[in-house]
Amino acid sequence: MAAAAPDDTMTALRGRVLLIVGGGIAAYKILELVRLLTAAHVDVRCVLTKAGTEFVTPFSLQALSGHPVHQELFSLTDEQEMGHIALSRSADLLVVAPATADLLAKMTVGLANDLASTLLLATDTPVLAAPAMNVRMWEHPATRANVATLKARGIEFIGPDEGVMACGEYGFGRLAEPPVLRDAILARLNIASPTSGSARPHTSSTMTCTRTETGSSCDIVPGGTVVRSSVETTVDGTTLWKPLLGRHALVTAGPTHEPIDPVRYLGNRSSGLQGYAIAEALAALGARVTLVSGPTNLLAPAGVTLRRVETALEMEQAVRDALPADIAVCAAAVADWRVTNAVTSKIKKSADTTPPSLHLVPNPDILAALSAPGPHRPSLVVGFAAETDDVEANAIAKRKRKGCDWIVANDVSVGTNVMGGTENTVLLITSDGVEHWPRMTKTDLALRLARRIARRFGAPALSADGDMN
Repeated sequence: MAAAAPDDTMTALRGRVLLIVGGGIAAYKILELVRLLTAAHVDVRCVLTKAGTEFVTPFSLQALSGHPVHQELFSLTDEQEMGHIALSRSADLLVVAPATADLLAKMTVGLANDLASTLLLATDTPVLAAPAMNVRMWEHPATRANVATLKARGIEFIGPDEGVMACGEYGFGRLAEPPVLRDAILARLNIASPTSGSARPHTSSTMTCTRTETGSSCDIVPGGTVVRSSVETTVDGTTLWKPLLGRHALVTAGPTHEPIDPVRYLGNRSSGLQGYAIAEALAALGARVTLVSGPTNLLAPAGVTLRRVETALEMEQAVRDALPADIAVCAAAVADWRVTNAVTSKIKKSADTTPPSLHLVPNPDILAALSAPGPHRPSLVVGFAAETDDVEANAIAKRKRKGCDWIVANDVSVGTNVMGGTENTVLLITSDGVEHWPRMTKTDLALRLARRIARRFGAPALSADGDMN
């Protein structure tokens, strides 16, 4: 029996998705996802893993998508019609759902021993992963480390949700529901969701959390419509903790690049990971977030307004333009100096020339300016201190010198792998004293800081198991 041909409305395609279907009981939901996407005029081509065939059939996916299903890496027919390299780059978005623990591990280490993993390694297309697995597998340190690494590489995640598993256990690990997955995919394709009427349906975000000994690890799930504003908010029938609704948070992230000539600059090793994670966590708790970012390779977090800049002067102006704000978190590693004698042509090197002299002047102190008393001072100003020696003493002195409310201090010495890494160990310094936080992923740290900020604005504290006190 031939596959059903797409109807005439599909001639006006609004996006192309390559969908990798992993092997898990949640794979049955993918059939509904394919139907919803094709109804939204998205062209869907499916790759079914060997394990995936234990739960859904190639025929079902083919009938719903209108395209043959790809399964084998060494298929002569598939390679003649479209090679796996071309297939990996033929879509606007690559979606992995369900993203099993096995697939996430393969993505992390770069295995390419089947069609799905080869496509993921060969693609230069944005990737969205929707995890689904047993709660213990999701909470395992290996999986958490894999997720943190993939996020650092720019992979976006949606879910998992909390609930009863097929195995009878309860917790986080359920695949996000098909309408939520559809809306997240359409948002990344800049297509209006049928349920929201907006080209960016994730202006509010759902946070799903995994509780661990060092806190909770959360992923931002775009989609849904906020129907009431309070500390607890209902989104698509789910009650969420949104203690920062109505608050504006300003976050700076990344390095700044101070030009020397058109090809050289003064900069630093900041990746922007920590600042982006903080912006995402604050947005998930309901804040309206403006993220001012220096040069990074990171994607804009869901529900966050991103302003990209290059230099400290540009960051200073973007911060001014974003005011007023209730919260300011200055996580950017702003260059301390800039070159006053930068040139517009490349400085040439030759055997008979001496190295050029660079004339440096201090850059504006954005943290101190935000902390200064005045009508536009945010109610809470949080600075960061990257130190290599006497971390605590230097950070305490910096807080006093800058006038900010809190300082998050970390040791960026050689060997700590903080700059550019996926984990961090910090001290939180406030007027009440110094808190030593254990090493954790930057995502977990961002959530913990966001929750502390919410408490500063009167939200109830959360206990270790996530309940409100």
